[in-house]
Amino acid sequence: MAKPNAPAYELSDAEKRDLTALLQQGRPLPEKYRFILFEDKREVELVWNGKTREVCTTVLPFQTLEHVDEPRKETRSQGELFDARGRQMQGWTNKLIWGDNKLILASLKAGALRRQIEDAGGLKLIYIDPPFDVGADFSMDIEIGGETFHKEPNLLEQIAYRDTWGRGADSFISMIYERLILMRDLLAEDGSIYLHCDWRVTAFVRLAMDEIFGRHNFANEIVWHYYNKMQGNIGRFASNHDVILSYRRGGTLQFTPLREAREKPKTQQKRVWDPATKSLKQARDSDGNLVYYADTERTIDDVWRLAYLMPADQKEKIGYPTQKPERLIERIVESSSKPGDLVADFFCGSGTTAAVAEKLGRKWIATDLGKFAIHTTRKRLIGVQRELKAADKNFRAFEVLNLGRYERQAYLSVSSRLSDAHREAALTQKERDYRELILRAYQAELLEGDSFFHGKRGARLVVVGPINLPVGRLFVEEVITECRKRGATRADILAFEFEMGLFPAVLDEAKGKGIDLAPKTIPPEVFDKRAVDKGQVQFYDISFIAAAARYDAKEKLKLSIELTDFSVYYTQGAADAAAAALKESKSAVVCERGQLLKLSKDRNGVIERTVLTRHWTDWVDYWAVDFDYEQRKEIIKVALDGGGQGGQPVQFEERWTGGYIFENEWQSFRTRRNRELELRTAEHRYERPGRYTVAVKVIDIFGNDTMTLLPVSVG
Repeated sequence: MAKPNAPAYELSDAEKRDLTALLQQGRPLPEKYRFILFEDKREVELVWNGKTREVCTTVLPFQTLEHVDEPRKETRSQGELFDARGRQMQGWTNKLIWGDNKLILASLKAGALRRQIEDAGGLKLIYIDPPFDVGADFSMDIEIGGETFHKEPNLLEQIAYRDTWGRGADSFISMIYERLILMRDLLAEDGSIYLHCDWRVTAFVRLAMDEIFGRHNFANEIVWHYYNKMQGNIGRFASNHDVILSYRRGGTLQFTPLREAREKPKTQQKRVWDPATKSLKQARDSDGNLVYYADTERTIDDVWRLAYLMPADQKEKIGYPTQKPERLIERIVESSSKPGDLVADFFCGSGTTAAVAEKLGRKWIATDLGKFAIHTTRKRLIGVQRELKAADKNFRAFEVLNLGRYERQAYLSVSSRLSDAHREAALTQKERDYRELILRAYQAELLEGDSFFHGKRGARLVVVGPINLPVGRLFVEEVITECRKRGATRADILAFEFEMGLFPAVLDEAKGKGIDLAPKTIPPEVFDKRAVDKGQVQFYDISFIAAAARYDAKEKLKLSIELTDFSVYYTQGAADAAAAALKESKSAVVCERGQLLKLSKDRNGVIERTVLTRHWTDWVDYWAVDFDYEQRKEIIKVALDGGGQGGQPVQFEERWTGGYIFENEWQSFRTRRNRELELRTAEHRYERPGRYTVAVKVIDIFGNDTMTLLPVSVG
């Protein structure tokens, strides 16, 4: 509660009467009284609707989806970090995290990973380029069949856009303010943060950062002048720069001045240090003449004249709309961190910060809400690993993480202070609410009184799988049994996860018993009430992978894996509506039930439909193989109940999730410059005979991943 100010200002009788009347009527007070009546030490303050300094305190464990490490032939350069195959086994593993960075930051700040961050020396540098032009951040142009398909933002990304810009600057500042507080608390005392913005939000962000970090911790306002991106005749001076604001975390700042080459040498007068006067003085030769030299470099100041990435830049450009040049990020990383330091980017986009950090020998954390951004960054960092390996330079493994499974579990959490009976009742109610939410999002009718099926959609029965477990064979067999009991022939199974390798075999079994089963994936945006209320939630048919083991005829311990089929059923946009909206001699690309179609309208108004995805391989953007999937259990650290109370440190307990970490041992993927895809892995040699489980992961051109398991025997 604000403390009454010292009586520096006496209210007049008229002001007192006005205030009394306003209070009695329950009306807001004029803004001037906030500074007259209450103490406020800030001279200037940014105010917006709903402003608060409260931040997210939810702490969730991270789910490890994948471990990526290009095997090294020799491991002597980095000590005992690696196994006999040249794969990293210990030390800091870089983090690529998919999810809402508010939850990620809160979980990094107070979760089990905080200890790893501190053991790595603390977070020394944050660079962020938040979405001040969100419309471009989640849309992508995808090349396929010689055509360009414009990928629209998925619903989760659209929700992020509404949250960020739904109320204009108010919602943007509210979004970034909370995250900046969390970032400040995560930074090391000698760390610094760089925030990239443009004319839309520079003024707001500067004031917000003054409040959060303190005006005394302001370091720089850097102007990035991209001289090669001129605008046309717009009736004003062209806007050819962005601003990067830099603040330190505490009183100290880790900083290394940088120098760059001059366009032409400049004659400078040489100066030398004089110990007697403890100052610089003019240097003279033995004859007493002033000494001059040709200076070929200059110290970099706060105006950076660096080229913008243009579409023709094939060497670095990877097709991401908001991608920044590596040279820009290099200056930040080189000046404000040292080799071995940990740097982070919580709006990583195309992964430029992570790529630069890896090349400069820094550890890194990169996060993004967009699944396609995570996929783009994964491919880019695998390319960096390959590049550094070829140059015989050091690099680190990275892991792909998310909070998805645990966000769903948090939905069912109930207070630990309740009695067992009340806790059980509360949990039962939450599970009922969860199923009703899913059914409403699926636009299905709730079935009251049915002991197994939860809803009905048209002529199809609907059952909702568990919130925190994948649907497995036993669950599907139970669905088949219940259908036969009721004489039902059609049913939909809704689930967040399905057991790998379950389909299509189990669907064929159901069809053989006269039952049409349709497994549907529940999207994460189902928990957004606005999306559900508007009927915008899209449930997808699952994708199918077919792969086969190819054994070596001579060496019994060797085999390779061949990708033989991949089926998808996506729909994006209505083909009929797109065709009707087409102008004469124009074309559009839409996605309809697993096919990309090019729609063209000729001068006579005739629509031609051309299928671009002529072969199943057109859908595959990336695929990878783990030759021994069950060798590495997924262990998470969960905070114990009561941890952190009374000022005591939070205690964590290790638990096996029942799942395994995908060890990315071989991969092939398309890039902007190389569209070819290998469909058969290199031969893998097992150390000993036996039965193994091979995991095959496919990521499609939209960035969605599917995995299947393949049992093999060698020896």
